[in-house]
Amino acid sequence: MNISLILQQFLNGLSIGSVYAIFALGYTLVYSILGIINLAHGAIFTLGAYFTYALMGGRFGFNGLLANAALAVQLPFALALIVGSILAGLVGVVVERIAFLPLRQRGSDPLLTVVSSLGVAVVIVNLIQYLVGAESYTYPENTYGNLPPAINFGSADNPIPIRTVQVVIFIVSAVFVAILTYFINNTKHGKAMQAIAEDATTASLLGINCDRAIVFTFFISSFLAGVAGSLVASSVSIAGPYFGIAFGLRGLAVIVLGGLGSIPGAVLGGLFIGVVEAFVPAQYSGYKDAVAFGILFIILLVRPQGLLGRRLIQKV
Repeated sequence: MNISLILQQFLNGLSIGSVYAIFALGYTLVYSILGIINLAHGAIFTLGAYFTYALMGGRFGFNGLLANAALAVQLPFALALIVGSILAGLVGVVVERIAFLPLRQRGSDPLLTVVSSLGVAVVIVNLIQYLVGAESYTYPENTYGNLPPAINFGSADNPIPIRTVQVVIFIVSAVFVAILTYFINNTKHGKAMQAIAEDATTASLLGINCDRAIVFTFFISSFLAGVAGSLVASSVSIAGPYFGIAFGLRGLAVIVLGGLGSIPGAVLGGLFIGVVEAFVPAQYSGYKDAVAFGILFIILLVRPQGLLGRRLIQKV
């Protein structure tokens, strides 16, 4: 393997890893606030991809309640991405009100909340299949306008071609990670979220509206899932209603690898798994998940709290 191919695979890994990162950040935000995993996150990832496809004027297939239907609008990809992700964020808020709030008010065991979110995920996936069928959908060829299909990061003699869509995915993901990091560390709402993550009871006594902060957290989390789903779909198409299941598993691997509740850890974990998968030989591409989870297992044996996680101290 020459240096050009190594660099090409590394850049490819950063591209897909950046999507894993923003997807995993949604898991991390909810876990930081409530201490639970939202298993409906993968379904909202799928929903965001469908929203963006529809807003770009995409037509659905011949199965489902919306067979052969298409919206009258045809938005450019950038605008459709934002609007579709906002819609995904609003769905996340509805999920929180239905699946999380009632159990939280009753002080239920966190495991019941996880099961509840799993039930919501199944409902969303089946609703998608009922409405638009199980066909795969591909974004239009001109999704990224007049940009060339690939960009050469090398020289004429030593080309390192990277698909333009992967470059765009990496840039967009990096921008959203930067915006989220700034929001969490430098705004009033972000600091309120940090306070609740540290101690919800004390934060409430200090006048922070915990319920409103939780709703806002679910909106941001689901917005990021919608962004990730749309970016991945623009690269490889929407592979049906169960499109987000595999990414949901990878997202869980990312947050565990990076450290539960750690935002920098989610970013680092996503990039790490993306790069590792990129270097799996093509003939063994079916084993990418096994390789990624195998490395995760080895790292956790050495560092159970993850790469950037904090070791939990139990008081007795």
